Amino acid sequence: MNKDPSINIAVPELPDTLSGLREIALNLWWTWNPRGKNLFKLLNPYLWKESNHNPIFMLKNMSEEELQKACENEYFMREYHYVYDMFQVYMNDTNVYADEPLPIAYFCAEYGLHHSLPIYSGGLGFLAGDILKEASDMGLPMVGIGFMYPKGYVRQFIGTDGWQNGAEEPIEKDVAPIERVVDKERNHFTIKVPFVDPPVYASVWKINVGRVTLYLLDTDIEKNDPWDRLISSRLYTSDINQRLRQQIVLGIGGYRVLEELGIEYSILHLNEGHPAFALFERVRSFMENEQLDLDTAIEKVKKSSVFTTHTPLQAATDVYHFDLISASFKEYWEKLGMSKERFMSFGLNPDDPNAGFNMTVLGLNLCENRNAVSKKHRDVSAGIWEHVLPKTGEKHPAMDYVTNGVHLPTWISDELSEILKSSLGDKWNLIQDDAALWSFVKDIKNKKLWNIKKNSKVTMVNYIRERVRIKYAQEGIDPLVAIAEGVLLDPDILTIGFARRMTSYKRPDLILHDLSRLEKILNNREKPVQIIFAGKAHPSDMEGKKRLQHIFKTAQDSRFRGRIAFVEDYGEHVAKYLLHGVDIWLNNPQIPMEACGTSGMKASLNGTLHLSVPDGWWPEAYNGKNGWAFGEEPSDDAKDAQALYELLEKEIVPLYYNTDSNGVPNGWIAKMKEAMMSIPPKFSARRMMKDYLQKFYIPISKNLQQTGETS
Repeated sequence: MNKDPSINIAVPELPDTLSGLREIALNLWWTWNPRGKNLFKLLNPYLWKESNHNPIFMLKNMSEEELQKACENEYFMREYHYVYDMFQVYMNDTNVYADEPLPIAYFCAEYGLHHSLPIYSGGLGFLAGDILKEASDMGLPMVGIGFMYPKGYVRQFIGTDGWQNGAEEPIEKDVAPIERVVDKERNHFTIKVPFVDPPVYASVWKINVGRVTLYLLDTDIEKNDPWDRLISSRLYTSDINQRLRQQIVLGIGGYRVLEELGIEYSILHLNEGHPAFALFERVRSFMENEQLDLDTAIEKVKKSSVFTTHTPLQAATDVYHFDLISASFKEYWEKLGMSKERFMSFGLNPDDPNAGFNMTVLGLNLCENRNAVSKKHRDVSAGIWEHVLPKTGEKHPAMDYVTNGVHLPTWISDELSEILKSSLGDKWNLIQDDAALWSFVKDIKNKKLWNIKKNSKVTMVNYIRERVRIKYAQEGIDPLVAIAEGVLLDPDILTIGFARRMTSYKRPDLILHDLSRLEKILNNREKPVQIIFAGKAHPSDMEGKKRLQHIFKTAQDSRFRGRIAFVEDYGEHVAKYLLHGVDIWLNNPQIPMEACGTSGMKASLNGTLHLSVPDGWWPEAYNGKNGWAFGEEPSDDAKDAQALYELLEKEIVPLYYNTDSNGVPNGWIAKMKEAMMSIPPKFSARRMMKDYLQKFYIPISKNLQQTGETS
């Protein structure tokens, strides 16, 4: 499937005996394989830390003498050969999923893969990243398309007044695990985006995600006018004109990249509405390359494309004024032999026909294979889009669902990963979605599991304190800011974590609803509690910034004795410390605003107990023993806050501090074990991808093969 030309590699020259490090460093396989990560750490622990775990940066900053010394280190070379052999075996493994589908092209606006690649903003991106990783592990024929975002996503800096400030975090292309795709003349491969005037060009980069390739478009090149260079500069621009151009480049330009590279695929999977213009380009391709008439091409697109929606609100979709669409697509619909009215009808929302051209409606109309991302979200979405979706029988619902899952090897702590290997063997990943096999968790000694959690909490607290120390050394911050950012956190007390996007519907400050009652809970002399918050507000979300400021100012309040902290600049790296280290993962969006959510799955995998309202994935997971549920629909802040306090006071805090003579809370650990047995297999990316296979990929493949319509 992958036929792209030669690649310009950014890694420096290495001694011949270490040449395999180049291949490993340029493939994100190492990010979900502990021995891969540890190999670079072993090479130079100081540079590994200073590089923020970026092997390309690290290798570029190592001297020839140091690399030569590593070649003479018997222990290092033994580990190097072992890891390189592991990598080679993985890459050359011919075992694929038994009922292999036809090749799949996966389009998404963002991908969360590793913190050395800030091309993501949150859950949508990490879901896409986990899908690529799992496709690689399963040997599924998939290729990804996205954006480079040379200016990355906004870094977060909190001022003394608690207000979020932002600064760009540009991708350092020469030290990132990315490669230039080059043409036959070894120039950076560049495409001209069709039907855009004046012309827009995009150069193409690639990321190796195990056995899956992700191609990224970048308009920040000299060929483009200054305005056009900014199209791909940052994620989710608020400028509506630029946002439309961005989605044209992603959908139509992305489709053209695969076409010009000769990468063949038969199934198109769109993750949200951002790349939905690819559907029109698919119609054009079928008409030109297979000589299909317009109606036949449209029907083939519908039958061979998958559309995944994450949106629980019509208002949250991208909608463009019809005049704006006309200005951009007049030549396009004429080339397709389509009338303006018919073209516009694909994006017309019958509930609000004057609103404009709706990208989610486009995806729903041009894909017969549609899914929400949890069972509850399917019910919500079917209601929201009732007048868009066709009427079908219950056996073949117009909107199905595939509940999201997480890539277990990426999100599990290294210590727990070692326990998995010792209990299930090195191939545990192959059977990770078999619920019966997770019963081995029962056999882990309570003391051992508790020590792992305690060690993770100490590591987390030390990491947060070190961040504050560095900030103090560099900027001389106010002591109240240091307190608010976690310098007084205590690794020995019950710790609640709330880490997600700071926006009003997620109600990040719900637990602060009654500060007097919260003060008593946190400052209980015998059974104290602390809360760690983290998360970014969108740069244009003023309400989200106000809620964040409320949290930060509360953390500065002396009444709480440093037991509330806000960790600055939340991202994948910070997330792992919190997921592994806190005791409780709090989630309290307004019901039914959570389409799915995945952070609680990652927390539960690591024995961190989920405390959530019954929304998104939690109604499918909660069994009364693997966490807690509170709140009712419709959400009421006052009632939900009181229910939360009551749970903490009467059940959660007493259970945590009910320990035996060795200081082990056996009742608490019983819930940890229940979470670890019941949630990972059912909410793994392996189960998710099997659902996509059974519900969509394989039926589409069989249909195309039977009709002889494979491409």
